[in-house]
Amino acid sequence: MKSAFDIRLERRFDELKWLYCQLYHDGGETFGQFLAMLKDAWRDRKKPLRDQDARREADPEWYRRRDLMGMMLYAGAFAGNLRGVRERLGYLRECGVNYLHLMPLLDSPRGRSDGGYAVSDFRRVRPDLGTMEDLETLADACRRRGMSLCLDFVMNHTSEDHEWAKKARANEPGYRERYFFYDSWDIPREFEKTVPQVFPTTAPGSFTQLPEGPVVMTNFYPYQWT
Repeated sequence: MKSAFDIRLERRFDELKWLYCQLYHDGGETFGQFLAMLKDAWRDRKKPLRDQDARREADPEWYRRRDLMGMMLYAGAFAGNLRGVRERLGYLRECGVNYLHLMPLLDSPRGRSDGGYAVSDFRRVRPDLGTMEDLETLADACRRRGMSLCLDFVMNHTSEDHEWAKKARANEPGYRERYFFYDSWDIPREFEKTVPQVFPTTAPGSFTQLPEGPVVMTNFYPYQWT
């Protein structure tokens, strides 16, 4: 008997593979590994989340309902930490909020976080805000109250403190290719002429000057937010 995962995958396989190959130009060599990772994640998914998946699949327009009321906030500024946010869910629900958008909260280097977007570990919450367990507890509490939880983070770049960046700087194969390295500022300066700056006062530019020499690095591609 086919699992819900296999049925859903069959329905979306061609679209998923096309999107994957548009992003990763490796001829689909790692697509099978990607699918295996997805299935492992599905197996580990707890029942309340699978039930939610089924409801949303049956109602694909759920996110376009007119009764959705969203609120975007920084956990630290709003309530000190994730536990504080959970303690205030009743207040948010009374205000009509049923879609909670949390601004960057994953671990990032203090003073060099690019507003929290320069992540050093995608599997760890910033210590002053709590733990991954606190985040899961918050998500469970939101779901019980009929609230959707959204996290704000960007997967196309990391902090220079991230494990991948450290391995790239050490010239490890498979990691160096994930970033752009330049021996001088000549090319980066050309990018800087047109690429908008996200945090011009606290983190100007889209490139990082590495301390180990005259090498400039950026993540997968320079910021191109509009």
